[in-house]
Amino acid sequence: MQSVLNALRVLEEVAARQPVGVADLARALDLPKSSAQRALRTLDTAGWIRPAGGEVTRWVLTTKALQVGRRATGELSLRDVAVPLMEDLRRRTDETVHLTVPDGDQVVLIERLETSKAVRIILALGIRLPIHASANGKAVLAASPPEVIERQLAQGLEEFTEATVTDRDALRAELARIRERGYATNTGEWRSDVSAVAAPVLGESGMPVASISVNMPTSRMTPESTAAHGALVSETARQVSAALGHSRDR
Repeated sequence: MQSVLNALRVLEEVAARQPVGVADLARALDLPKSSAQRALRTLDTAGWIRPAGGEVTRWVLTTKALQVGRRATGELSLRDVAVPLMEDLRRRTDETVHLTVPDGDQVVLIERLETSKAVRIILALGIRLPIHASANGKAVLAASPPEVIERQLAQGLEEFTEATVTDRDALRAELARIRERGYATNTGEWRSDVSAVAAPVLGESGMPVASISVNMPTSRMTPESTAAHGALVSETARQVSAALGHSRDR
């Protein structure tokens, strides 16, 4: 039983810290290095983790872990619908494309298609982004009912960078602009080096079930690219919404 518990603890720690080596895992979990190594071998054999490559062996999750999570939350059909359209969006923008789903006062990254450019934004699958300080989060929030927005505002708006919107009235005004133009922007509000444009994916009921974003280093975010990528990401999100059963007449 203890070996099973150790393996599950190691799996959770790999998910949180990937890529990570055995020494760091053993230290973080207060396990003997030999126990951490056995757990890693077990998880590798079972297909839950894989070596990240490089001279020093570090471990990352495989898609098996993500697939199980998707089945648990019903996200698999969303991904199946979204990914082909996201591929087209990546081709048209040559920037990294993200798919996130809402979870309370955050959004969770569940899919990432990377740009071919050398300078890029790399966020780990499963990472959580603040709903008020990320393009994906603000896209979801803008499409949410007024009571959801007010509940979020009442919780307070944490400041992550100097660009984070922390004034409630200012955020309300921004959400109104997002609804009017169809996409949200983030210019270094969560991390100063990360910028994005995003649009909400709506389910059959009209509620936001996900968001799709085009992500780039802040240095590459210009007014021209913002407008162009915003139009494309809005189009993609509408297509995914329609495939999920949302009618624009709602």
